[in-house]
Amino acid sequence: MVAIAAVVAGCGQGSQAADSSSAPASTAEAAVMPTPTQTDVNGNGIPDADPSDDDWPGTMTVVYEDATTPDAIRGRKFMEDSKLLPQLADDVTSSLKLPYDIPLKGSQCDEPNDFWSPSDQAMTLCYEDVANSLDLYARLGDEDPETSAWNEALSSFYHETGHMVIDLYDLPATGREEDVADQASVHLLLRPDDDGNFDPNNVQAIMDSARWFGAMSSGEGEPIDDDHLADVHSPDRARMFNMVCWAYGADPDDTGDVVAAGLLPEDRAERCPGEYEKLDRAWSTLLTPYVK
Repeated sequence: MVAIAAVVAGCGQGSQAADSSSAPASTAEAAVMPTPTQTDVNGNGIPDADPSDDDWPGTMTVVYEDATTPDAIRGRKFMEDSKLLPQLADDVTSSLKLPYDIPLKGSQCDEPNDFWSPSDQAMTLCYEDVANSLDLYARLGDEDPETSAWNEALSSFYHETGHMVIDLYDLPATGREEDVADQASVHLLLRPDDDGNFDPNNVQAIMDSARWFGAMSSGEGEPIDDDHLADVHSPDRARMFNMVCWAYGADPDDTGDVVAAGLLPEDRAERCPGEYEKLDRAWSTLLTPYVK
């Protein structure tokens, strides 16, 4: 595990920007797993569910596209210097069965955004999104905005991985896909080690992502209106509370007293362990055939 947004199912992390462990044995055995039926961009059929590793030989590969604007150049430099993309790609390749090679592209998008493209069968992390995060965490007064920007990129990547697995494996999404992808991000970041412990760096990544949503919410400058409520994304402040809740529900020790810190109302915090347990059980069940 790495320690440390179709056309496109884009998931710009901006407020309304264009986007995208084990279950109990009885549940896992009783579940009827979905069978992927789509084809890849070359028209090749994806193997049936419950694949063997030999049937699903794909890897996630890294591509850096050209950067010409100042923000794109800055974002690409951060990605290359920190080796962000290779670490993310290696983590997915080592943990998920892929039916064919999936490009992970660093790209100039001319806006802060990250997205999974069903038509291209590729994931894009935009250079401008990293540059935006570096600026945002600096404005928030972080002593180390680079680490916070890394964490936000990590959380955003796993949100897009949620979109990717829904598409690749033809998984059912019982809710708005953007909300479901937020849940997938938390589940994938909080895969426990052999001793059942969560990586504290990944817990912090979720909390830093929540701070990102909180900062974007406070910068919206206008009340939430019908356009916000009708958007495929939940309002940023709601996403902030969700991320804090699920991280706290999974690991209260590493998140601390979120009520005293003003990060969650007390009545929501009391529900968070149950919320996380249901989230984790659902995603564990869905991903069981596809985890290495």
